[in-house]
Amino acid sequence: GIVGDNGAGKSTLLKMITGVAFPDEGEITVDGKVAALLELTAGFSMEMTGRENIFFNGSILGMKNREIKRKFDEIVDFSGVESFIDTPLKHYSSGMQMRLAFSVAAHLDSEILLIDEVLAVGDAEFQKKCIGKMDEVSKGEGKTILFVSHNLYAIMQLCGNCIMMN
Repeated sequence: GIVGDNGAGKSTLLKMITGVAFPDEGEITVDGKVAALLELTAGFSMEMTGRENIFFNGSILGMKNREIKRKFDEIVDFSGVESFIDTPLKHYSSGMQMRLAFSVAAHLDSEILLIDEVLAVGDAEFQKKCIGKMDEVSKGEGKTILFVSHNLYAIMQLCGNCIMMN
């Protein structure tokens, strides 16, 4: 877990781990395939439907088309947006967008999953569902999750270690 005040550098650190940003000095080495959910609609097109965005975002995140097809129903079911799956994303609420984005990221075959405060948008029920999925992925599947949140309860529930950034 990573916690800290706004402006402490939490999101910047995650961007450096993914290679989107680079440190001014030193280096960051990552051992494993990284999947990241850093910004709510990063890798999504507002004009495309939820269905199209699952394939689009999944491919950006490194999933093969056959893998997306195999996991499609599971992704949609977890997201809870089945009845809107063929609706353009521009008609989704921010909570629905977050549900879809988290669902795609959570079903990636990566060793490391970076999640940046996206759960703040979702409703309490979906947040609980996401925490359960992250717990399953980290403990059940042995994957590493780096979770940035202001929700200390979620950090304590999910994380064995925590970094406090000033």
